[in-house]
Amino acid sequence: MAAEPVNVNEFRELARLSLPKMYYDFFTGGAEDQYTLKENEEAFHRITIQPRILLDTSRIDLSTTVLGYNISMPVLIAPTSRHKLANPSGEIATARAASACNTIMVLSISSTCALEEVAACCYTVRFFQIYVYKRRDISAKVVQRAENNGYKAIVLTADSPRHGRREADIKNKLVVPELKNLEGLLSTNFVTDGGSNLDALANGTRDPSFCWEDIGWLKSITKLPILIKGVLTHEDAIKALEVGAAGIIVSNHGARQLDYCPPTISVLEEVVHAVAGKVPVFLDGGVRRGTDIFKAIALGARAVLVGRPVIYGLAAKGEYGVRRVLEMLKDELELTMALSGCSSLKEITRSHVRTRHDQQLLSML
Repeated sequence: MAAEPVNVNEFRELARLSLPKMYYDFFTGGAEDQYTLKENEEAFHRITIQPRILLDTSRIDLSTTVLGYNISMPVLIAPTSRHKLANPSGEIATARAASACNTIMVLSISSTCALEEVAACCYTVRFFQIYVYKRRDISAKVVQRAENNGYKAIVLTADSPRHGRREADIKNKLVVPELKNLEGLLSTNFVTDGGSNLDALANGTRDPSFCWEDIGWLKSITKLPILIKGVLTHEDAIKALEVGAAGIIVSNHGARQLDYCPPTISVLEEVVHAVAGKVPVFLDGGVRRGTDIFKAIALGARAVLVGRPVIYGLAAKGEYGVRRVLEMLKDELELTMALSGCSSLKEITRSHVRTRHDQQLLSML
């Protein structure tokens, strides 16, 4: 019997042993050379923590708020697709784990459980992630269903006018199931001569003409706040503010879209400075340790989103596995805060971390 994992990274190997190779590759893979995939994690390793000593850390408070909703820790579940490929209970198991840990789940429009099923399975604050399709009426119907079923925000994935080239999926000739949220609205059964049918599905249905000016249309069909996911630059952060985004998610789509774009932690501070506190900024990508969360908070993130680790937990041990992944990250963050002299998230400041740029400046003194 395999030993119980002691950190989030160890769930990956359990997932590999549990999943067919095609599905494991689908969840773990990135675009093309997978440079950005590696860098999303490696970039965290180049940031050091500057602890303070002899401070009262007898009580540590990890709680925070996201769009006014209280959560137990600055960790949200990122929108990831097709959870039933990892576990038969799919997104329902993931949602129940989020509820047990008192945090927010962002449900993907590409889920294998219908958004109504997930809404009914337990009480937790849920956001809903969307792509905009060529048939805007379909996107509008799904957004309205999410609003009617109690989802509290819309997360617009804005970095996918076309599907990234994921070579493992092409080699494996990946075939994915139809999407529950689009049943009766849009055929997702695309046939391709070779490679992944996910490429054909994404490129055949998503609207590559959707642009900043169209955010007004999205705002017109829902009363929910809209977070824009996929921002990596100062310029796009400013644009997001101008169109009325309620929050910004610094993300490179788990390194599954454009290879050689920057790792998210390396551009977080640029986006935070551009936003200047007007809306919350979140970090998505590469988080595997409580120290990673601490670094993101120090660089200005309100919270982080975790995707692949949740899938690994789900594949390995179902709902319990997802819960353990979240609990491990929470426990590690609490320990990091204690050892760094911080008793609450607001006490984590920019002076608690040193980036490579900081180190270069210091070497010039």
